[in-house]
Amino acid sequence: MLFAHDTEVALHAAAALVNTGRGGREDLPDVAALDRFVTDWKWTGDRARDAAELDGVRALRARLGAIWAMDADSAAELVNELLRERSALPQLVKHDGWDYHIHATSPEAPLADRMAVEAAMAFADVIRAGELARLRACAADDCDAVHVDLSKNRSRRFCSVTCANRVNVAAYRQRRASAS
Repeated sequence: MLFAHDTEVALHAAAALVNTGRGGREDLPDVAALDRFVTDWKWTGDRARDAAELDGVRALRARLGAIWAMDADSAAELVNELLRERSALPQLVKHDGWDYHIHATSPEAPLADRMAVEAAMAFADVIRAGELARLRACAADDCDAVHVDLSKNRSRRFCSVTCANRVNVAAYRQRRASAS
């Protein structure tokens, strides 16, 4: 394990959030879609379930997405900005079957604030460990999704098995066509 479990979950959740708005598509078109995202990623705490909450999460998504293209100094600056803006106050908590982990906002904080701080704390661990290169864009030419490479040998190139299979099948077909 490279990072603590809560850090890894927060990194994957941040990538998933960023990917909801990549490639000209909108995977969070309404509050119902945000509800599904929150349920899928097991976000806890209070929810407004309104357009303002949805707008806040969408605005956060764009800021988090920028981190995948930043150097360590720029990423650290954005992480610090997110933590300052949301008045982060880290504390150890235990809930829902999870052992102790860090929350840096109260459960009553707005959803976008909780998401921002969780992601910022995770990115802080990545930056401190000198592992920013693990934040990657998918290597498939027709995909612009981002992912987090937590493999031991830093070899993960694709955001999903679907992209990896598509690229590998295309390469195989090209090799067969060239051999004919």
